[in-house]
Amino acid sequence: MSRKFYVRTFGCQMNEHDSERLAGLLVAEGMEATVDIEDADVVVFNTCCIRENADNKLYGHLGHLKSLRDRRPDLQIAVGGCLAQKDRELIRQKAPHVDVVFGTHNLARAPALLRRAEKEGPVVEVLDAPAPAASADHAPALSAVRALPYAAWVTIQTGCDNSCAFCIVPSVRGPEVSRPIEDLVAEVEGLARRGVVEVTLLGQNVNSYGRDLTKRGPLFAELLRAVGSVEGVRRVRFTSPHPKDLRPETIAAMAEVGAVCEQLHLPLQAGSDRTLVAMRRGYTAQRYLSRLSAARAAIDDLAVTTDIIVGFPGETEEDFAATLEVVAEAEFDSAYTFIFSPRPGTRAAAMEERFVPPEVVADRFERLRRVVERGALRRHEARVGRVEEVLVEGPSRRDQSLLTGRTRQGKLVHFLPVDGGPLAGSFCEVTVTGAAPHHLRGELVRVTAPPAHRRRIPVRAA
Repeated sequence: MSRKFYVRTFGCQMNEHDSERLAGLLVAEGMEATVDIEDADVVVFNTCCIRENADNKLYGHLGHLKSLRDRRPDLQIAVGGCLAQKDRELIRQKAPHVDVVFGTHNLARAPALLRRAEKEGPVVEVLDAPAPAASADHAPALSAVRALPYAAWVTIQTGCDNSCAFCIVPSVRGPEVSRPIEDLVAEVEGLARRGVVEVTLLGQNVNSYGRDLTKRGPLFAELLRAVGSVEGVRRVRFTSPHPKDLRPETIAAMAEVGAVCEQLHLPLQAGSDRTLVAMRRGYTAQRYLSRLSAARAAIDDLAVTTDIIVGFPGETEEDFAATLEVVAEAEFDSAYTFIFSPRPGTRAAAMEERFVPPEVVADRFERLRRVVERGALRRHEARVGRVEEVLVEGPSRRDQSLLTGRTRQGKLVHFLPVDGGPLAGSFCEVTVTGAAPHHLRGELVRVTAPPAHRRRIPVRAA
């Protein structure tokens, strides 16, 4: 009987994709995936360390695993990813029942480390930089175990060369390393042959993709055109770009390549120039709005989302008011709002004497939420009555009687199925009948394309 593994992911899309690749590696070892942690022979936590609550969540889950390990001594527990890269030996000090710790640069070695731990006992292997043959570490991507057979993430670069004061990513992911464009196109072609119709290009700063490969500068616009021309791929998305590096040629590629979706995630972080300087973001609020205006002018029906941090050290009421003004002017389709979390080793963590009181941060966070949702609702209400192309994901998590899918702009649409409804992976037309700040409601018009994937795989409802 084959051993079973359970993978739990904490963090961003990059971590999600790493977990898919890790699952592919474990399947190649002859293991079988399970969604029940109690049934697993191997448990892997793929971690994040962007915010302090991610650290606390991981150690809380490891504590709960102790009783399971006590009942089943043969259970193997592994911790990988960004927090493992940061904490290293500290993980085993806090949770001695962990068998394997691996970092962001050696994911492909996880199966070998698990085998080694079976024979030799606990193993900690965290590299300070990618191995020379780092590009080979992406080989499992095509055999990754994906939650959705029709959609795939494609990592185009790892690491980051920026020095944002609040961000720990450069410390745990290393400097920017871009994969060759021909490798990426070949990977997307392989995914398309497997029935993938939507790909999302991943990088810490996708706009700078290729800057380390050629003296001509970033190649992201060229990559968009190349990937967008792959037969069978109907939607191309990407995340995340940096506002200071959003170039005219990238905007042009988005406007001209039919497969590239009308969706742009453009992290603002703050609307105060004083705060942006302290954050070391490399742009002003006006420059941000100018880039945003250029993108909206060139790309019809563009949806824009963003990231905003509340309570950065030294943020005054005047600074926060400037953020609210920019958010109101930009009228984002949605925003990911975060309370500042000091990360060890970052510049911002050393500004402890300037931390904003928690009660002030909480009040500002709520005020920001209201402004964001007001703008998002207006933009969503403007779509009522339109017929949208929707890629079906499956049953709604909150209401199993509804189907859920996303438009080209990435907007979530809930709609009633007809005669059992289209399968996950189908393209269909939906008339938008209602709007809320975070989703749309609609009615199915017709199915325009059945799933391209060869296997009918049930969508898991959480």
